Amino acid sequence: MALKVLIVDDEEPARQGLTALLARWGYDVDEAADGQEAVSKAAASLPSVVISDLVMPKMDGLELLRALNVRVLTGERVTEVRKDGVITATGRKIPAELTVWAAGIQAPEFLKDLDGLEGKNLEHVLFVSTCSNYGLIPGNVEATEDYELKPLSLYAKHKVEIEQWLLGLKGKVDYSATVLRFATAFGLSPRMRFDLTVSEFTRELYLGHELLVFDAHTWRPYCHVKDLSEAIRCVLEAKHDRVHFEVFNVGGEANNFTKQMIVDEILRQVPEGKVKYQEHGSDPRNYRVSFEKIREQLGFSIQYSVRRGVEELLGALREGLFDNVESQRCWFGNYEIFVGSR
Repeated sequence: MALKVLIVDDEEPARQGLTALLARWGYDVDEAADGQEAVSKAAASLPSVVISDLVMPKMDGLELLRALNVRVLTGERVTEVRKDGVITATGRKIPAELTVWAAGIQAPEFLKDLDGLEGKNLEHVLFVSTCSNYGLIPGNVEATEDYELKPLSLYAKHKVEIEQWLLGLKGKVDYSATVLRFATAFGLSPRMRFDLTVSEFTRELYLGHELLVFDAHTWRPYCHVKDLSEAIRCVLEAKHDRVHFEVFNVGGEANNFTKQMIVDEILRQVPEGKVKYQEHGSDPRNYRVSFEKIREQLGFSIQYSVRRGVEELLGALREGLFDNVESQRCWFGNYEIFVGSR
């Protein structure tokens, strides 16, 4: 019998996208547009898992949890993980059958929090890294997982630092670890990243803006967010010996693209687009990547091409789904600017 999952989100595209993905994986999925509807549906169907947005009309995510008789604790720091639950800094014991850990990318803080996890009933650490770790390599070479890492950005340098620390724990800890080096993401998402190449180029040309492209012939690998999600599932469901302290590039060779190739793909669908080119930009990264290992070892292969990603984003833009990008730049990009003084 399939596990029942209830998706709660007031944004229909977000609900439908997640519903389609989970249904494809064999789950019995239902949807609700707000907390009140979710309470009614949960009472009727008794789902095993509820995945909810936080900010919603009528009843938000925290109110929904309380209505479902789930204790909501904020500001509590977990200090110990046991087989039957967790202990917080205040001494409170919270019974739990499953514990999920989350952390950011800043290496020193990340490593401090991860250190000492052995002996705490942890089964698997999955670290999402980046193909950006390869930095700058000859254009005719496809980097395998063993290729020399040459991170150029602070982001990638932190990723490499965490990778090396985590992989160095093999044989010293009682849990398994896997590193996934993601290709650059594209594809529809409730929180689109319009600072990433495929999405940025597509939106700019659709809006009629002149697109300035630096170093058009540099290579990068790209991967749809649905394929990235599928890769995570493949790792979590794989046999232990296939993923134990392994590193996998995540993507597909068919989506190794230059910036010029992305522009050409978009111009096929937006022929009136205006593009200007310039050499010697501030980002010299250039890398093509091999994805043979994850294909052969885990049976993973991509389902979404760059062309399909451009098509679906253009469709969403034409429907007006992202008309609020300029007023929420920090939400639709991985940056935020603070101006002030101490």
